[in-house]
Amino acid sequence: MTFDEYYQHYLSLHQNKWCRRMHVLGNIVTLVSLGTIIYYKIWLMLLVVPYIIYPFAWVGHFLFEKNDPAAWSHPFKAKVADWCMMWDILRGKIKW
Repeated sequence: MTFDEYYQHYLSLHQNKWCRRMHVLGNIVTLVSLGTIIYYKIWLMLLVVPYIIYPFAWVGHFLFEKNDPAAWSHPFKAKVADWCMMWDILRGKIKW
């Protein structure tokens, strides 16, 4: 499966606007956390940065979308697709 095909599948798992909003919130918290970690030079905390979004995303999936997160089956592709989805939301290609 190409990434474009996977991304379409990923988007099909994120049809609920509140699920998408939780993902965006998780990505924002991730970026703020990354900036804070870099500013205060707490380098060991960089290990947790990839996982910050998960509580937000899982709330979106379990409470609003009612499906399993894509990260359970394809964690790396899901991470990349999540940032692509956020970029598409910010550009107005996906309603949020």
